[in-house]
Amino acid sequence: MPSLTSSASRSAHAARQAGAALSRASRRAVMAAAVALGSTLLIGAPAHAAPAVGQPAPDFVAVDTRGAQHKLSDFAGKYVVLEWTNPGCPFVRKHYGSGNMPATQKAATARGVVWLAINSTERAASDYLQPAALDSWMKTQSAAPTAVLMDEDGSIGQAYGARTTPHLFIIDPKGTLVYAGGIDSIPSARPDDIKTATNYVNQALREAFGGQPISAAVTKPYGCSIKYKT
Repeated sequence: MPSLTSSASRSAHAARQAGAALSRASRRAVMAAAVALGSTLLIGAPAHAAPAVGQPAPDFVAVDTRGAQHKLSDFAGKYVVLEWTNPGCPFVRKHYGSGNMPATQKAATARGVVWLAINSTERAASDYLQPAALDSWMKTQSAAPTAVLMDEDGSIGQAYGARTTPHLFIIDPKGTLVYAGGIDSIPSARPDDIKTATNYVNQALREAFGGQPISAAVTKPYGCSIKYKT
């Protein structure tokens, strides 16, 4: 019959083994949870590096001023223009009030281009417009975008590195960014400068539809700083 001392020793050894196994299992569970949590944060984190011309354009989903949802990838096979806008900006008013931006929109959409105007102004900004008010303003300007998208949290603007209003991007039918920059070559708020400026968007689309490389694929945007949510 085994002694009490021997039995106690075996019991203590078994307890130590069980404790060690439990500790290893706990560590594995904690590590697994940490990895899972890290992956979730990484996947859900916003991209801070804007895509360069020649790289895939970030996909997004947004609701327009009339409540309809739009997904960029749904327009695959077409050229897409993204225009950052804010009616409170004098540079935006220059291009709309003169008729330059509406004319550029109409020339593009007449060729089957999808034109998405995007407002990334945060709700707390003094010049933020509610969707209905922004839609109404666009109508008074005879604007002709395919849709006007609301981006109050700034996620789309930050994904593209949009800095000013206006700031223009062109995406080709394969989903590649082919133009990024200003609407034209004269960075001013004077409407009189439009007639002597090179309209980079018109030029880029004309070259793209003509099967030519875009001669000015990256230009300097100018306008008002976008009032992103902080």
